[in-house]
Amino acid sequence: MPRKRPGRIRTKNTNRREALKLSSIAPEDFNVRPGETKSIACPDCRTWRRIMGDKVLKIREHCISDKVPEGEKHVLCPGSDQLVVIDIDVRRWQVRQDRLLRDAMPQENRRAAQQFYKPLPAPAAPVSRIKAAVTLESSRQSYLAHRKGCTRCVGGQHCTDGGILARRYVLALHQEPVRLEAREQKEREERRIARKQTTPAVRKAQWAKHGGNAVETANNRCAARIPGSVSELRGTQVPLAPADVKAHERRQAELGRQYAQKSAASAA
Repeated sequence: MPRKRPGRIRTKNTNRREALKLSSIAPEDFNVRPGETKSIACPDCRTWRRIMGDKVLKIREHCISDKVPEGEKHVLCPGSDQLVVIDIDVRRWQVRQDRLLRDAMPQENRRAAQQFYKPLPAPAAPVSRIKAAVTLESSRQSYLAHRKGCTRCVGGQHCTDGGILARRYVLALHQEPVRLEAREQKEREERRIARKQTTPAVRKAQWAKHGGNAVETANNRCAARIPGSVSELRGTQVPLAPADVKAHERRQAELGRQYAQKSAASAA
C-alpha cells in the first residue's frame, strides 16, 4: 500500500496570530490520529479543515463559506494559514476519544473486544449406532420407523443403517426366549424363597427368638380403656350439662339484667 504523503504548504505566509495549541481547544474539535489525515474545526468559521504540513502545521487556506450567491466573490476566512502546535500526548487523547465513542454508541451496536463463539452441538448419532438397552419391542419399532422413512430399503434390500437395524431385530428375536426363560426362573426363585420364609419351621424359629414370655408380657402391659370414654382416640365424653345447675341459672339471670340495662341506655 503506497504511503500517504501529508499535504504540502505552498506558502510561508501566516495569519500573524499566535500559534494555536491543541491543549487549549476541546478534544473533539481536532483529529490527529496516526495514519489519518489531520484535521481541525476552524476557530473562526467552525468548519472542518485540513491541517497541512509535516513539521510546520497550518490550517489550510479556505473561505468563510463554500457556497456564495451567484455574482459574489468568496471571502477568505481569517483562520486560514493559522499555525497549529501539537502539545498533547496523542496516545492518551486517542484512548480517551475511543472510550467516549464507545460510550456514546448504542448498546445494541456495541461489541466486545474479544468474541466468544458458542460451539455448535455435535450431530446426534443415528439410531443404528445408539448403544442402549435393546428389547424386542424397541428394536422392532426402530426397524419399522427406518423402513418407513428410508427410500433405499425396498423389499429385501436394506441400506447400511437398515441392515444394522434388521440384524439387531433378528438377534432380539432369537434372544427373546432365553430372556423369558431367565425371567420366569427368577420369578420362581423369588416365590420359592417367599414360601420358605412362611413355613411352620421358620415361624417356630421366629417365635422362639422373639416370642415366649416377652410377647406375653408386652401384651399384658396394654392399658385398659378409660372408664366413660367413647373410644381410645377421643377419650372421655364431653359433659353436656353444667356441674352446678343453680349457680349456672344465677349467672344467666345476672347476664340478662346487664344486657337489658345496656339496651335501655343505648335506646335513650
